[in-house]
Amino acid sequence: MAAHSGIRSMTGFAQVKGAMVDANGGSGAAFTLSLKSVNHRFLDLHLRLPADTDALEMKLRRLLKDKLARGHVEVTLALDRGGEESYSLNRQLVGGYLAAFRAAAAEFGIAASPDLNAVLRVPGALGAPSAALEGDSEAAVLRAAEEGIVKLNQMRTEEGRGIERELRERLDHLRQATDEIGKLRGAVLRAHLEKLQARMKELLATQVEPERLLQEAALLAERGDIQEELVRLNNHIEHFLGLLASGGEIGKKLDFLLQEMNREANTLLSKTSGVVGEALRLTELGLAMKSEVEKCREQAQNIE
Repeated sequence: MAAHSGIRSMTGFAQVKGAMVDANGGSGAAFTLSLKSVNHRFLDLHLRLPADTDALEMKLRRLLKDKLARGHVEVTLALDRGGEESYSLNRQLVGGYLAAFRAAAAEFGIAASPDLNAVLRVPGALGAPSAALEGDSEAAVLRAAEEGIVKLNQMRTEEGRGIERELRERLDHLRQATDEIGKLRGAVLRAHLEKLQARMKELLATQVEPERLLQEAALLAERGDIQEELVRLNNHIEHFLGLLASGGEIGKKLDFLLQEMNREANTLLSKTSGVVGEALRLTELGLAMKSEVEKCREQAQNIE
């Protein structure tokens, strides 16, 4: 039997360093590409890239959508320009500002000199070197992104193994509780039979209509048997374990099954309340089942 692909957590982090390609085809500015993901109902991408990199952003989004199914994913591209000029002077804007300053000072007869700090704070006076990437530089970033996604998924897969181990352990506890409740089914049936007999005597004493008597009997009989809930719980457990064995993108399916298990546990608790003699143990088992299901849901909601 072939090994399954495993499940992946939606939590992970990866970082890759690389270098742009300069005009001569050599190594340009260094860069760091970081990827961080946490759980989310869908694939939610947030990219933090330098200005003027719209084309690169579109390609990165396509790549991420192709490799990831779910999760809130943050991608950050940071450039390290080393000894390059960090800012460029907008000579036209600064020259225009200075000319206007001197013209105003002359017109109103004010003896003043422009403050260089104030001039350089004018929006647009200083600009970072253009971050627009040429084709070869885009390719370098995309290669780094592919490497980063592989590292991210490796971490997510490792996290997934830990989640799977815990889920299997909790499902084992859930099955044990279900089996023990099944062994107490006879006590539940006897208790409800006594209730049914008492209710029938009460109704016969008041000379109710036969149809009403049958309705009451059917309702009490239905409430008294927990076999259907036990069967459905066992089916859900088998389905859940089957999904874990198959691997892949199963997070939403597991969450749905756990909601159904919680519903069956609630019904078991309501049907077994007040059962004389075994009431305490049945309540303990029902509450333990609900606790295991809730802990499973916390884990399953972080599965891709």
